[in-house]
Amino acid sequence: MTSTPPSTPNLSGLAVPPPSSLQAPVPPPPAPPPPPPAMGVAPPHVFGLEKSRLLKEALEKAGPVPGSREDVKRLLKLHKDRFRSDLQWILFCADLPSLIQEGPQCGLVALWMAGTLLSPPLGVPLERLVQVAMERGYTAQGEMFSVADMGRLAQETLGCQAERLFDGLGGSNRDRVLQHLVAGHPVLIPYDEDFNHEPCRRQGHKAHWAVSAGVLLGVQQAPSLGYAEDPDLLGLFHPVPGLAHSPPALPEEGSLGAVYLLSKQGKSWHYHLWEYNQVRESNQQLTDFSPSRATDGREYVVPVGGVRAGLCGQALLLRPQGSGH
Repeated sequence: MTSTPPSTPNLSGLAVPPPSSLQAPVPPPPAPPPPPPAMGVAPPHVFGLEKSRLLKEALEKAGPVPGSREDVKRLLKLHKDRFRSDLQWILFCADLPSLIQEGPQCGLVALWMAGTLLSPPLGVPLERLVQVAMERGYTAQGEMFSVADMGRLAQETLGCQAERLFDGLGGSNRDRVLQHLVAGHPVLIPYDEDFNHEPCRRQGHKAHWAVSAGVLLGVQQAPSLGYAEDPDLLGLFHPVPGLAHSPPALPEEGSLGAVYLLSKQGKSWHYHLWEYNQVRESNQQLTDFSPSRATDGREYVVPVGGVRAGLCGQALLLRPQGSGH
């Protein structure tokens, strides 16, 4: 079954301030040398880079990976018509590194990215996550088809709290996920991956993992205390670091196009903004093991009850040890 993306009302409220008055054209100056990499912005950590000429070339063309706020602003400018003009927007985000997976390691790569928020500054090496997962019998070659096993692995290797959600991402679970992200903690979410990495509905045949570390909320009025409007995008607000701010009222569950998850996954070093209901629907229909994987001659660890029991309607809330709920 193919995915039907949720409707996304037009929005022009995220306005880019107009440029200054036009000037007469002048001959272009000689091209300057390439600028040095921005300080504090690390290049993406690409697993298997030393073995792949194509990955090296792609990385050189991509340049430095922008931080979460810069990448979201790029997406907002690029897809302005997807975001509702009747709302103001508040962005809560945490910076995640990038790591390109090798083989079916999307879940472990997502956990590695989340680990940098739970065990800063370096987290736990991916090789360690793979080793422990194989020793415990959670995986044969890096695949993870069980949210329960992922939670046990996170607790053992990262020393963090891991809360497994059941019964989908709607209802009361929706508020728990959003409050968790607003507090700055990561969420691991299994979903079906489309060709452009977005969530789709393929009955689990394209099962994949993403880590969400932020959320974009559409509200009627952004709170004035502790929030500042973005100088480049009018209508976009950020919590001011170091200032006390109360969390905004969460958009109602039936309000389409008002909540977007800020996510990363192991096949791209850029962030993604996914409409919450699109992720919820994809997560809720993970029921079957991929026929192509079933016949590819490789070994996979699938829990009793299959993909439905291991992934369907489930997610993993991760927080540092000792933090409150």
